[in-house]
Amino acid sequence: MRYCINCCIHLLPNDLHRQCFRCRGPNHNNQKCPVCKGENKIPLYTDSKQMKLLAVLEVRTDHSESWNGFFCLRKGKLCSLIFGLIIMTLVMASYILTGAKHGLLLIPSPFHYGAFTSNPSLMDNESLSDMKDHYQPSKMNISYVKDYPSIKLIIDTITSKIEFITRQRPDLEELRKQEPHMFSVIPNKFLPNSKNPCWYEEYRGNTTTDPYATNSYALYSKRFRTIFDYLRKVFWNHLYHYKDKHYRLRCLPHFYIIGQPKCGTTDLYDRLRLHPDVRFSAIKEPHWWTRKRFGIIRLRDGFHDRYPVEDYLDLFDLAAHQIQGVLQSESAKERGKTNNIIIGEASASTMWDNNAWIFFYDNSTEGEPPFLIQDFIHAFQPNAKLIIMLRDPVERLYSDYLYFASANKSVEDFHEKVAESLQLFENCMLDYSLRACVYNNTLNNAMPVRLQVGLYVVYLLDWLTVFDKDQILVLRLEDHASNVKYTMHMVFQFLHLGPLSEKQEALITKSPASNTRRPEDRSLGPMLPTTKAILRDFYRPFNTKLAQVLFDDAFLWKRT
Repeated sequence: MRYCINCCIHLLPNDLHRQCFRCRGPNHNNQKCPVCKGENKIPLYTDSKQMKLLAVLEVRTDHSESWNGFFCLRKGKLCSLIFGLIIMTLVMASYILTGAKHGLLLIPSPFHYGAFTSNPSLMDNESLSDMKDHYQPSKMNISYVKDYPSIKLIIDTITSKIEFITRQRPDLEELRKQEPHMFSVIPNKFLPNSKNPCWYEEYRGNTTTDPYATNSYALYSKRFRTIFDYLRKVFWNHLYHYKDKHYRLRCLPHFYIIGQPKCGTTDLYDRLRLHPDVRFSAIKEPHWWTRKRFGIIRLRDGFHDRYPVEDYLDLFDLAAHQIQGVLQSESAKERGKTNNIIIGEASASTMWDNNAWIFFYDNSTEGEPPFLIQDFIHAFQPNAKLIIMLRDPVERLYSDYLYFASANKSVEDFHEKVAESLQLFENCMLDYSLRACVYNNTLNNAMPVRLQVGLYVVYLLDWLTVFDKDQILVLRLEDHASNVKYTMHMVFQFLHLGPLSEKQEALITKSPASNTRRPEDRSLGPMLPTTKAILRDFYRPFNTKLAQVLFDDAFLWKRT
């Protein structure tokens, strides 16, 4: 069937439309034709196939009919193909020239960091380790970031976005709404004759009741069961009987060693527990405030049932028994003797790990956590003492990598992981505040190395919004390693501990260091000089602010 472009909208239903064939034949005059009059158009026709036209195709000519419709169509396709190739070439050139940086491309960079998850239910079936794999950046672009100048551009972008803004402290009523059970268990006043925060709680069980039957620490960890077996045996002997009722002494820690990991907290813990007036929780690092109360046992396993506050308090029962022995002694009753035993807790995650907030508390509009660990600790213990041990964040990160990396450890692998983590952190900083990025669970689990743990001043400033400066003792591992006696004396003075005999002091200060680097990790040697230079540049503005806050230039770590 043949169609005339001049009158295609008036087509006849039969094939006898002869006057339209090739625009009425070779002798057709456009000026005389009533349909084509005043127009200079070339007809388009097709044979053997019916065609549905949605629009009228017009091809203008300069009084020449040398172009036929088929050739025009081929020329149009050729132009489209050439135009598409030009666009593709420009896109590929932009990747090569810019390294997919700063959103200059027509398609997004594979390193671009996605938006924060505001709805916890979206991740119910995804473990924390799965999230890390999900947000793991592609390694095809790593080769270019190995070059120091390229990574320096990333660090410069991060530095330009740094702002230390004071957070808004939540009020007590807001905290009560978030954790009503915790506030129903822990009283707002403690025994006046005990230096350590303790109180009596009525025990309603009988001699056949197992007080630790439901304790999550005992249920989920085999290595803690021996401790709880002993506690079961002595539990009934340490109950206080008054007016046909039984009471158990409950205690919270007097002081917390809150951080940081790989900064010597284990060594400080091992020495401090040798002091005759110091006791610790049955487990060195309960991680209750940061993880267990949210149901996190191991990050790779996702969430379990939340550990109630009673399970946490059970960890201090051994110390509570000794404190009760002092309070119930005849000398204490007659002379009003005060208990001087204090309890400590040494979870190195307490200072920095607020990753779980997004799953349990309402998200804020700026992506920042509305509540932090210190808000709740201060609500119950406004007089708590806090000890922080820090080290050069560059060396801390390398030590952290050597300790936690399971396989294929090398200085080159460490370098690549640093580069990947810096890019992820930069992409977050382009869209969110420093605090939002530091406390974001998805970003922290996506980064191959824990860069954020070394941003000490960010965490310290947030702790200083709720605790006074004289309640926080900040030490350096470098000072502790060079003069253990001096740092331990600082700790004893800070905690107002009594004097020691020479023998006791020698036992504490001359013990070998704890938790040192493993021999197989030492064989890898130091990190690459380029990696060290990169990390020095990254941490410099944070160290500068830290030194200003503490009025101590030693925290610049210039000589390490």
